[in-house]
Amino acid sequence: MEFKTHTLDNGLTVVGEINKAAKSAAVGFFVKTGARDETLDINGVSHFLEHMLFKGNDRYDAFEVSQAFDDMGAKFNAFTSEENTVYYAAVLPEYLEQAARLWMSLMRPSLRTDDFNIEKNVIKEEIAMYQDLPMFDVLDSCRNLHFDGHPCGNSVLGTVESIDGLTDQQMRQYFDRRYAPNNMALVVAGNVQWQKICAAADELCEKWQHMETERQITDASGSGKTKRKAKPNLVREHICLMSKAVSAQDPQKYAAVILANIIGDSRGSRYYWEIVDKALAETAVMEPDTMDGTGEFFTYIRCGEDKAEQVMTIVNKILKDIEQNGVTDAEIEKARNKILGAMVLKNELPMGRLLDLGLNWNYLGKYIPIDDDIQAIRQVTAGQVHELARQCNISRYTRYSVGPAEK
Repeated sequence: MEFKTHTLDNGLTVVGEINKAAKSAAVGFFVKTGARDETLDINGVSHFLEHMLFKGNDRYDAFEVSQAFDDMGAKFNAFTSEENTVYYAAVLPEYLEQAARLWMSLMRPSLRTDDFNIEKNVIKEEIAMYQDLPMFDVLDSCRNLHFDGHPCGNSVLGTVESIDGLTDQQMRQYFDRRYAPNNMALVVAGNVQWQKICAAADELCEKWQHMETERQITDASGSGKTKRKAKPNLVREHICLMSKAVSAQDPQKYAAVILANIIGDSRGSRYYWEIVDKALAETAVMEPDTMDGTGEFFTYIRCGEDKAEQVMTIVNKILKDIEQNGVTDAEIEKARNKILGAMVLKNELPMGRLLDLGLNWNYLGKYIPIDDDIQAIRQVTAGQVHELARQCNISRYTRYSVGPAEK
């Protein structure tokens, strides 16, 4: 593995991890913008822009964009989160420069008014689709309740009202401000011809204008509120819990991954043996979400309405027991092995490495080799996990439930 960087005068950084033994390559733009960078009147604009980039520009229309990627045999897509918008493609090495040049072109879209008006309806249909998915609905609603006015509680999709009220001028202003070259990174991984990628960036991206960008970085301890929404067509109770966790910049994030795995991995965790294995719920999982300057643990449970309070009694017992008594060395070892196995398998592919490279750069501004991540996971102790559970007060949570209408 060889790590390289190249920075243009306008602030765009090209980041690469080169592995000549790889049989594929991946490229992506990591834009440091998402729902938390929006105000409520333009909520959803980051995700809206993700859609708009695939509409093309003066060089490519929407059909030609899709056709160009298909002709390369690329696995390509994009996603928007609370903090990042990522555009990526995995290809054979001989097509990497071509895929990179295509993304460089698309990063300066036309943002046509006609496309904007059509896409409004597409996104409102997407909002309606996700509202029909209880797991998404409860997670999105719980995040909003937990952060309670903090920008990390903004919905990625926005609302029907915010999308209806969004104007094409507001969208373009947001694009100009947030898609500045100094607020994004061009990342490549795998079998890469580095000099060709840098030359393409110098040619196609050097005229992009540097802009002052900022993000409100504040921690959030969570509201601790409880709320339930009844839906007449549901037959299961969907429960989301959120409690404070550490940020992406905090070295304790490795302990957070292990703690969540011990409590709520899909197999072999405390949730699994006490809730799922005993047929009280079909799903009970916990994951950490480490973010820019803040973070949260979230639990998702799906069970029968009549089992909900019994399940919550067990959850409370598990969380309080870990706060008071910690975890065992055997639990640490089992969680560590599962995490490292998944990590290594993912990072054997250039596409897996691409995501870690780009997000580490956005959050930390530096390169983290996979060996460093492995070593950090191996060094986590039971005492560190116990201290983190107490520090984050994991038994204090925000609770949001979506379930059947009361009879």
